Amino acid sequence: MPGRRVFVIGVGMTKFEKPGKVDWDYPQMAKQAGERALEDACISYDEVDQIAVGYCYGDSTCGQRAVYELGMTGKPIYNVNNNCATGSTALFMAKQFIEGGLCECAMALGFEKMERGSLGSKFMDRTNPMDKHMMKMMEIKEFAPSPPAAQVFGNAGREHMEKFGTKAETFAKIAYKNHRNSVNNPYSQFRDEYSLDQIISAPEVYAPLTKLQCCPTSDGSACAILASEAFVKSHGLEGQAVELIGMSMATDTAAVFKENSGDSLRKLAGHDMTKIASQTVYKQTGLGPDDVDVIELHDCFSANELITYEGLGLCKEGEAEKFIENGDNDYGGKVVINPSGGLISKGHPLGATGLAQCAEMCWQLRGEAGKRQVKDAKVALSHNLGLGGAAVVSMYKRPEEWRSIPMKRKVSLGEGPPASKL
Repeated sequence: MPGRRVFVIGVGMTKFEKPGKVDWDYPQMAKQAGERALEDACISYDEVDQIAVGYCYGDSTCGQRAVYELGMTGKPIYNVNNNCATGSTALFMAKQFIEGGLCECAMALGFEKMERGSLGSKFMDRTNPMDKHMMKMMEIKEFAPSPPAAQVFGNAGREHMEKFGTKAETFAKIAYKNHRNSVNNPYSQFRDEYSLDQIISAPEVYAPLTKLQCCPTSDGSACAILASEAFVKSHGLEGQAVELIGMSMATDTAAVFKENSGDSLRKLAGHDMTKIASQTVYKQTGLGPDDVDVIELHDCFSANELITYEGLGLCKEGEAEKFIENGDNDYGGKVVINPSGGLISKGHPLGATGLAQCAEMCWQLRGEAGKRQVKDAKVALSHNLGLGGAAVVSMYKRPEEWRSIPMKRKVSLGEGPPASKL
């Protein structure tokens, strides 16, 4: 049932970094992102009623330890873990706190301090939450000596190639676009532009994926401050408020593990979750994929960006390659996808990723994204996916009636972070 309107009134994030490059720990990352979001919102931490904190690698109350850097007010703090969808899950929780009338202002904070190299399980003495997915994948494809996540998404890409004739080069074109976009994003872990040939000839991780088509592990944090309509108005924040007009989370259905079909490998990679969540958001908002101007989606691997085009309904099934060849996924096309550089270039600190997407969407809709700004962006959509699984789709829009109101805060960090205090 629809509840109260919910607005993002402030966002902030750290620059994403290669693990170990910067001498910092998660409390320092979280403090930096949280302070930037609070400054953007023109409020103090004391005005925040409830806090949802997302991270994947850490002990049970890291959320409290991180937030205590901002203040110790005795307010509720919830620790959230939903694999790579953790950041957006924290955002979804914060939205529901306000939507349901539990509070007037909430914070969603995410961070991750990671290790270099591919992701792996930390607990070998208990059932792996991905065991059903991996067993199903091995019924269809022989397990290879490659990172498991690369196999899940690489096999989804292979399935698309086998069923629709998609070329390996098409996946590389996605990585080319995202690496190019990252050059204009000072928050990105990597800001190097590569030629298509360089991407194709990079070391193979799991065909059709090369190293430059895979996201890195990262250190970093991001934060969003959400508020009710009454809070926005009482604090004079109408000019900068971005409404979360729709949001939905979906998890795996039983169909993922049933008999083999022509889309079994894409289902294992979360394709159905994406479809379910996006269709729910379109129903909530009365808008469709053709109404969206800018998207940040979960390009953990180039193959996932391609299949997500179809999962979000941006094009028909089997037509993602045509969508790319026509330039419909880029500046000057139908919709600009991953102007930030996406996970492939910006980086992927798991708990922060979904909230970094939120920050980019708000900067784009407020016209504050600098060189990566999408012209006349009015409707934005984000997509955050975690294997195991969860998919969160969110839609954003600035209220038309508030567009002429000046923003309360004077300095935006959309074009890049200030000099680090760390």
